[in-house]
Amino acid sequence: MEKLNKKVFLALHLLLLLFAGTTVLSKLAAGEEFLSLRFCLFFGGEFLLLGLYALGWQQVLKRLPLTVAYTNKAVTLVWSMVFGALLFHEQIRLKQILGCALAVLGVVLFVRADGEEGSHEP
Repeated sequence: MEKLNKKVFLALHLLLLLFAGTTVLSKLAAGEEFLSLRFCLFFGGEFLLLGLYALGWQQVLKRLPLTVAYTNKAVTLVWSMVFGALLFHEQIRLKQILGCALAVLGVVLFVRADGEEGSHEP
């Protein structure tokens, strides 16, 4: 993978971390009284992050095939699980770990297969 692609993949995964952050704000908003100041701040923050994510996603799609970019979105499962455990003290179960491991394995296999396919081109 050339240097540019590594930068694009890093940007993609930082973007997916940002996207997973929207789930945190959504859960925080859900714990507040509807239309209270805190609810509006969390909900507004969620929309702000989603807007930034949408802009970043468009830039990533200019540089990566849609199939590669979209397959990598499975990593948000891992981030959501980590955020749930760290911020909300949610229990992580073996089934969740196995599910996330399968998702990440799928991403790795897809990216490697795509890289091998692309290396045979003239």
